[in-house]
Amino acid sequence: MNSILIAVIVLGGIALIAAVILYVASKKFAVQEDPRVGQVTAVLPGANCGGCGFPGCSGMADALVKACDKGSLEGLNCPVGGPAVMGQVADLLGMAIANTDPMVAVVRCNGTCELRQRIAVYDGLQTCSAVNACGAGETACGFGCLGCGDCVSACQFDAIRMNAETGLPEVDEEKCTSCGACVKACPRHIIELRKKGPKSRRIYVRCVNKDKGPAAMKACKAACIGCGKCAKECKFEAITVDNNVAYIDFNKCRLCKKCVEACPTGAIVALNFPAPKPKPESVSQPKPVAEKVAEAKPAPAPKVEAAPAELSANTQHPSSNTQAGKEEQA
Repeated sequence: MNSILIAVIVLGGIALIAAVILYVASKKFAVQEDPRVGQVTAVLPGANCGGCGFPGCSGMADALVKACDKGSLEGLNCPVGGPAVMGQVADLLGMAIANTDPMVAVVRCNGTCELRQRIAVYDGLQTCSAVNACGAGETACGFGCLGCGDCVSACQFDAIRMNAETGLPEVDEEKCTSCGACVKACPRHIIELRKKGPKSRRIYVRCVNKDKGPAAMKACKAACIGCGKCAKECKFEAITVDNNVAYIDFNKCRLCKKCVEACPTGAIVALNFPAPKPKPESVSQPKPVAEKVAEAKPAPAPKVEAAPAELSANTQHPSSNTQAGKEEQA
């Protein structure tokens, strides 16, 4: 009995001493956290997607508070919450924030099953990263979409899915939050965040193939061949051709669609534009009355050419010729 009591007292004393030590240490080495961080974290959507560039919403909240102390929130944006959430954060911190254009993910590959012929069969781990590590994939294009759906698995908002007919991913603009998870998941970097554009209209090059023209066309019929016709047609210097592939700067593009018409392979696409109006057929106008009268006049009679001089002389003096003949007979 005494041994049990002694063990309990000893263990209780050790626990009490450890508790005192932990308490003193917590007070001595305590890290003071700004209470605004917790308030901002509560306002953020809590998706922890990393689209803002920070490790979760708590990291974003800490960055926002520190930026507020410096006097500006420029460059910080929550892609999931959008302008509404950023407006609440700005009101909470007593700061003003500039309006940012909404972004959306776009797939820069137009190599459907019909346009890219399959030259091999891959039998292995069905992920884009694994196929890309093995080589060019099942087609001759070493730059296009691999079609295994790593971007679909990375999206937390069900905003991207694979089209079974084309073999390419499709982005749902209404669900896309431009978090950038699909951009990071794609091993070939064919997914890009671009401005959503007015009325969701945008123009971009749906190809990233850096091969030269003949090789690119052999791999995909809709590939960019780097001819530069689109760059010559653009008056706003929004198009550059680098490494045999064209790129459109969405900050300079004015959506004139001239580059779309100039592209010989159809690699440049224009989304959500209204269908072009059919050109009216030219109607023949009635001819004026003066022209009708001129057409009704008969053609002038042909002129008779003048007879030779000798023939005209004989014709004018037939009697003299007869008299000369009689004298010769006499």
